[in-house]
Amino acid sequence: MSDLVESIRERYLKALDKIADAAKRSGRSPEAVKLVVVTKTQPVEVVRAAIEAGASILGENYAEEGVTKIQSLQNLSAVEWHMIGHVQSRKAPLVAGNFNFMHSLDSLKLAKRLDRFCGEAERVLPVLLEFNVGEEESKSGWEAFDETRWGGVLDEVSEVLALPNLQVRGLMSMPPLGENAEFSRPYFQKLKRLRDFFAGQFPQAEFSELSMGTSSDYEVAIEEGATFVRIGTAIVGPRSYKTEHE
Repeated sequence: MSDLVESIRERYLKALDKIADAAKRSGRSPEAVKLVVVTKTQPVEVVRAAIEAGASILGENYAEEGVTKIQSLQNLSAVEWHMIGHVQSRKAPLVAGNFNFMHSLDSLKLAKRLDRFCGEAERVLPVLLEFNVGEEESKSGWEAFDETRWGGVLDEVSEVLALPNLQVRGLMSMPPLGENAEFSRPYFQKLKRLRDFFAGQFPQAEFSELSMGTSSDYEVAIEEGATFVRIGTAIVGPRSYKTEHE
């Protein structure tokens, strides 16, 4: 085992321990929480090392970069590739044809394009609907910071649910950046309330997944019901620049 693989594995196992502890604190099973190792902007050799260290779900923010890695590492078939970043409509074919899961479906327009290209590829793509719970103009997603206006998005959500080649599994959000993990808690609580609202409105649909929590606040996210946490820096180390969603 190389030094790189060994160091990533050590941090990966440490994160799994913290995930398990947070789950147990909140009366949940550790198996209920899935770890997405965020490898955006990391070179292929680091991604390969993460896989060798045990990572089975990898998160990418950029369609072209992600597809390059998927193609370079396609012999490692046990890995799931998740799109966690904002996707421009023109990049929909790349996501539809290559990724196993999408956390960041943020508009009806994108949903319709993804559905079309998934249909052409004869694939069904599991997706999470991204909501902006923090009133930040820089963040993607349907607006959800004002709970009194949640009913206003029901028609669009209903249209997404009806698309035959997308399978909605739940919600995703990225709270505003705070000084500590506790700052994120009310935003995680709000996303869970939104999930419960949709589950009540659409009992035939599945809203079981909540993707929330990153390197800085994932333990709090788990305490509040996260089923996916997105951890990059704390496992694979720093990158040359930062973007949202990790």
